[in-house]
Amino acid sequence: MATQKLSRAAYDRLKAEFDDLTTRGRIDVAEKIERAREEGDLKENAGYHAAKDEQGHMEGRIRQLEHMLDHAEIVEDQKVYTIVYEGDSEDDAERYVVGNLEEEVDGADVISASSPLGSALQGATAGQDVTYEAPNGALTVTVLKVETL
Repeated sequence: MATQKLSRAAYDRLKAEFDDLTTRGRIDVAEKIERAREEGDLKENAGYHAAKDEQGHMEGRIRQLEHMLDHAEIVEDQKVYTIVYEGDSEDDAERYVVGNLEEEVDGADVISASSPLGSALQGATAGQDVTYEAPNGALTVTVLKVETL
């Protein structure tokens, strides 16, 4: 199984969400289902079907979180890349974190390490030009700054 590289903050946030869903979340949904059952005929009971759908979505998220947490590798030094596309001014600079899409970094978008831009940025240094294959052809970006969180 592939490891899930997560910052400590993302791991802690996902663990708290998992703990909440497996306790309070399951109890709340069970209560909604029970209240809807008390209304009678289940075939035409919209509240019951909505509660069952909610339960299914929640259980799916629980399984997703459980898998991520079981296969997590904590990354201590997360990098934020400030880039500008060839031909653009520095006013158009964009900030990216290369990592798991569950990461949350203020002022930066998260891109996957397996994406074309994400794989090109890994290991890049400030001042370096990086070219990657995008769906519409090769694109070049200049790395303006690399910050470590």
